[in-house]
Amino acid sequence: MVDKIESTSEAWESRTLGCDENHAVAVELNEDFINESLALQMISIRLQKTLIEDLKMIGQLNGIGYQPLIRQVLKRFADSEKKQLLREQASQLTNSPDDESSSEPKQACG
Repeated sequence: MVDKIESTSEAWESRTLGCDENHAVAVELNEDFINESLALQMISIRLQKTLIEDLKMIGQLNGIGYQPLIRQVLKRFADSEKKQLLREQASQLTNSPDDESSSEPKQACG
């Protein structure tokens, strides 16, 4: 008879439970499912060979492929540009004079 380990948070955190390869089930990777889950869309883009070589080298140094690296770079750029545009728009709204304050100063009576 096999002793059953009590299911406690300590047993899971210490990896007494959940780490036995005999109880693991291999999952087949479905590329379409992964792409759909991550909302990825295939595109075609032409880049200079030297740029691709540089991106591959940078990716290798960071432990990732050059395509995920390009996704990260483009995502950072897009996020930064959106923030900058929103900042500029907010600044224009806060600095734009209201209808009353933009009119000529009125002379006081008396």
